[in-house]
Amino acid sequence: MPTPAASHRVTRIALAVAALALALTGCGGTATTPGSSAPATADRVEPLTPSPLPALPVTVPSADGSAVTVTSADRVVPLTGSLNEIVHTLGLGPQVVARDITATFEQAARLPVVTRGHDVSAESVLSLRPTLVLAETTSGPAEAMQQIRDAGIPVLVVAPAKSLDDVPKRIDTVAGALGVKDAGTQLNQRTADRIAAARKAIPTASGKKPRVAFLYLRGTASVYLLGGSDSGAASLLEAAGAVDTGKESGLGKDFTPITSEALAAAAPDAILVMSKGLESVGGTNGLIKIPGVAQTPAGMDRRVVTIDDGVLLNYGPRTDQVLTSLITQLYGKAA
Repeated sequence: MPTPAASHRVTRIALAVAALALALTGCGGTATTPGSSAPATADRVEPLTPSPLPALPVTVPSADGSAVTVTSADRVVPLTGSLNEIVHTLGLGPQVVARDITATFEQAARLPVVTRGHDVSAESVLSLRPTLVLAETTSGPAEAMQQIRDAGIPVLVVAPAKSLDDVPKRIDTVAGALGVKDAGTQLNQRTADRIAAARKAIPTASGKKPRVAFLYLRGTASVYLLGGSDSGAASLLEAAGAVDTGKESGLGKDFTPITSEALAAAAPDAILVMSKGLESVGGTNGLIKIPGVAQTPAGMDRRVVTIDDGVLLNYGPRTDQVLTSLITQLYGKAA
């Protein structure tokens, strides 16, 4: 899943396969790196306590250039899993009445699904009588979004996440729209502290940085892509003390079809994949059969790092958990 939390960084080909990826999204990845394993964590968010009281109305800027006035946060519909996670973590989970299929964490799992792979059902959204809809720039189709606006529902569009720098921006944007600005400040501080703590586990004398290739896989659709500088993974890998080999190889866009030549040039020591993507190709054994993978140092050593689809590229309150898992799997006991 890219889940990827959807964003402008995804090219048309990546967006097309993302719809399929989101439909397959689930939780529960495990590390397959020899000699180490990521600590199992419950697929839950940790809300702030006590829950804040929204101070409304507020008028806030939307990423689509409009100004949105919010008068009630009683019934919130986030159209991506990442935005749903932020609302829940701010402590306003009880006010959320729907979810995107990528919102797989426990507190949201039983909510009705109104979005699948950027395919928003305006009728489903409106049937829930929302007082606020939170969207991203890739939420659509445009006709469905306009139908929601025409019904008089405030729709706040949030800029996509591309790196760690976007975490506080997104939290501030959502918190501001919900009328809980102070809670946003508190959550940002907690998130920053936890990310800093996670990074302290990077070995300081580990020698050369591990070289990691981010592969986007959907075996059921024969989609095999190598992440470049705009895939969204580079910031995470660099924060974990690693080198994103796709970015280093000069792949300037988000994703490029995997070729033996591209993998040879990347020469990764480890391969990063989403858990459902790895499952879709038959696990590590299937991954090694993709042309070019077996010839890389990562393929020869079977060094595969997996992160749950629902959190890898979310860039939100659980990014510290993503970094912790990356660091544990990349460095093993050395971390």
